[in-house]
Amino acid sequence: MLDAATYTPRLKSHYKDAVRAALKEEFGYKNDMQIPRLDKIVLNIGCGAEAVRDSKKVKSAQEDLSTIAGQKAVINKAKKSIAGFRVREEMPLGVKVTLRGDRMYEFLDRLITVAMPRIRDFRGVPGKSFDGRGNYACGIKEHIVFPEINFDKVDEVWGMDIVICTTAKTDAEAKALLKQFNMPFNS
Repeated sequence: MLDAATYTPRLKSHYKDAVRAALKEEFGYKNDMQIPRLDKIVLNIGCGAEAVRDSKKVKSAQEDLSTIAGQKAVINKAKKSIAGFRVREEMPLGVKVTLRGDRMYEFLDRLITVAMPRIRDFRGVPGKSFDGRGNYACGIKEHIVFPEINFDKVDEVWGMDIVICTTAKTDAEAKALLKQFNMPFNS
């Protein structure tokens, strides 16, 4: 049985052992604190029109996202009413969860090694989805690619947004960091 006090996620130890040295050599950092690292990963499921019609859909999305992330997801509510979309203020519309520390590394490992290869017609993730400040965002069309989800019990297939926030100053540094983690970029 694994001891929680001594267990370190595989990608976290890979970062400490190999990635930091490779990035320091590639970009010529003088100080170890300049080396980019992962800050957090934010997962989001927007329920949209389904949530307007049936409020139980948001609870279903919350359960699925909590199962995938390993921690409880938070329900996002509408900030103001929009009559054209039949949305009222404080109506639940989606769920999100922010991962940090060991859970963040575990999720990234499962995303890259297990979930992405299970996506149909997968040719890699776009290499241009950086925001200019070293953060990367991508989307998945079906949340059932994660092995934690039993797709026989799923009542709705959700799309999912994944935002990987790093401490990198530029997109090139962030892309080099994610490439060291074997992120499958297509360009």
